[in-house]
Amino acid sequence: MQTLAQVPLQVKYQIDSIIAEDGIRRHLNHLGIVSGSQVVLLSLAGGNGIILLRNSRLALSQTILNQIIVTRVTNTGSWTSLDELQLTESARVVNVHGQGAVKRRLMDMGLTKDVVVTVSNIAPLGDPIEIRLRGYKLTLRKEEAALVLVERDEKG
Repeated sequence: MQTLAQVPLQVKYQIDSIIAEDGIRRHLNHLGIVSGSQVVLLSLAGGNGIILLRNSRLALSQTILNQIIVTRVTNTGSWTSLDELQLTESARVVNVHGQGAVKRRLMDMGLTKDVVVTVSNIAPLGDPIEIRLRGYKLTLRKEEAALVLVERDEKG
């Protein structure tokens, strides 16, 4: 039995149960946090955590995270941001974060869900990053690449 507060970051989990009082459980259900849902803990700092649920990011307190019982989803690669990939590593786009014009620009450049990207070049200081997708090369700043959530290929 593992709670969402105890799991490593960027790994997909399935919610088994929520051990909270009825009012809190009802509120979590309205947010879409229900048994059977898949979630990823994106960050954990200062007693709060940010989770990815479907295509939304939600901030939850440590207390709530401790009340959500999860199990790891098997047969899946690990999720990370595009800027964390190494040279020649491939991954599939899971989600594009960001707001307004930034998100729209990234999606207009072809970074959409389920597209396979390969890191083809990285500048000496790590910024910018050149990726190959849909038959062309695209160069992104590291801060832009950090907004793209990807799932590593199981082949590595």
